Amino acid sequence: MRVLLDEQLDHRLCHDFGPQFHVMTVAGRGWKGEKNGALLSLAAAEFDAFITMDRGIEYEQNWTAIDLAIVLVIAKTNRYADVKSLIPAIESALAKAAPGQLVRVSSA
Repeated sequence: MRVLLDEQLDHRLCHDFGPQFHVMTVAGRGWKGEKNGALLSLAAAEFDAFITMDRGIEYEQNWTAIDLAIVLVIAKTNRYADVKSLIPAIESALAKAAPGQLVRVSSA
């Protein structure tokens, strides 16, 4: 599964996913600074899923019309350690998520 990490997530997380996930970052793809609407369109053309901590995404974007699964991570902070502990739950959400679906993964 091809997965894109939003720019507020630590790039080191790419290495913490299992081998079934090919994970890249927004910055690594050269899309840093793109607004959410344009970013989601770019991502949908190349990726199966998008992982973000931007809680506004579910209200600001029409993600149901995009051919991309979105995982919204809700953690204490975006620090590497806080998000890394959620990787198993994120992987599980990715395995179940369908295009046009937003799934929340929370530390609480």
